[in-house]
Amino acid sequence: MTDRRSQSAQPAVRRVRTAGLNSATGRVYLWQGGSLWIGEGQGRTQWHEHHAHQLALARSGHFRFRTEANGVWTAFEGAIVPSHCTHQFEVDGVTLAHLFVEPESRAGRALTTRFGSSAVVELPGVQARSAPKTLFKALEGDPSRDSMVRAAGLAVADLCGESTETDKSMDSRLLRALEFIRSNVRGPISLRDVASAAALSESHFRHLFVAETGSSFRAYLLWLRINVAIDAVMAGASWTEAAHEAGFADSAHLTRTHKRMFGIEPTALRPQPLRTL
Repeated sequence: MTDRRSQSAQPAVRRVRTAGLNSATGRVYLWQGGSLWIGEGQGRTQWHEHHAHQLALARSGHFRFRTEANGVWTAFEGAIVPSHCTHQFEVDGVTLAHLFVEPESRAGRALTTRFGSSAVVELPGVQARSAPKTLFKALEGDPSRDSMVRAAGLAVADLCGESTETDKSMDSRLLRALEFIRSNVRGPISLRDVASAAALSESHFRHLFVAETGSSFRAYLLWLRINVAIDAVMAGASWTEAAHEAGFADSAHLTRTHKRMFGIEPTALRPQPLRTL
């Protein structure tokens, strides 16, 4: 394990100020199956959890995690936070990359097999250093979306040998359900709608969904919606507009979801032009 020292942070992509405690600058890139948050952070998140596995990578230096309210902070240069693991995260002026990998993807399944699904785990030193090099080299050379998504794919493959494409070995009924959810995420979706698309009863579908994804249907839907909202804001929308775009009941619902999944207020995030990185 790396040394234990007091550092602090949050996975963010833009300048962040939450009650004066957090700040970050950078960018976020999203694609089906994953996302990349890259930049410099300072501060501490609130307690939170998210559907995707989180690969946290420091360009240099360390950041810290803890998973219990009175627990010891542990310092890492690279770590994986498994899906739905409640945690706090802090960093102090360290440049970071955060890769979020959905657990039902091929890479997500490979990461679960390699690192487990119950605790924050340190990444092997060689890969904890090589993966951020890949990402920051791309950022400095060509920070376009296509370039960064390719670099993220290489970094993920370096850690687990797989891509973030959906694992096609899953039950075909669940694959149909996931496609239905993704295609309709911007509008109202009920459990009944999705179960019908999978040709299953609601009860059978509910159990199959949890068994295959490790998440409830509602938690998964909110994860997709919050990513749609973040993508909309990155494209210039307000958070109110983003809430409507992503199918949230209102902006208050979006705010609660964002805090629960990322540990910070959504309005604390402000787009950062690429030229300033």
